[in-house]
Amino acid sequence: MQKRADLPKVDHSAIRVGQGSIVLTLLIAFILDLWPLVAAVAVINLLGAFVPSLSLWRLLYQQVLKPSGLIKPHVIPDHPEPHRFAQGFGGVLLVLGALLLALGFAVGGWIPVWIVILLATLNLVVGFCLGCFTYYQLNRLGVPGFDRSPVERGR
Repeated sequence: MQKRADLPKVDHSAIRVGQGSIVLTLLIAFILDLWPLVAAVAVINLLGAFVPSLSLWRLLYQQVLKPSGLIKPHVIPDHPEPHRFAQGFGGVLLVLGALLLALGFAVGGWIPVWIVILLATLNLVVGFCLGCFTYYQLNRLGVPGFDRSPVERGR
């Protein structure tokens, strides 16, 4: 485990805004049966995972919600890579869902979308990120590219 003092800082409020935005947008997509909206969230997630400075969710937080005082920063020592991995994996699931929905496979398409909704909700409500957990397990197994180890939590 890496000591907290050695870590970069991550604003978990920005992460929570992203999770809430994903859940809300995907629920709207489901209710209105709009696969293009699922595709849009997939693109937003993938862009945010690979080019974090262009993340629409982060920009919403930094440019609107944080300056207005609606949401306060919660910056803590943490690795950003596991969070980006989780966001990217969610994006891949949403690409799959959007493709299946576009091809007319409603049940098969909504399943990966609902997986993302449930996992984002789990992280938003309970604070458990399955994508981050997976990233750290891959790190423990020595998989190349997963070079960040879990953060030592204060006692």
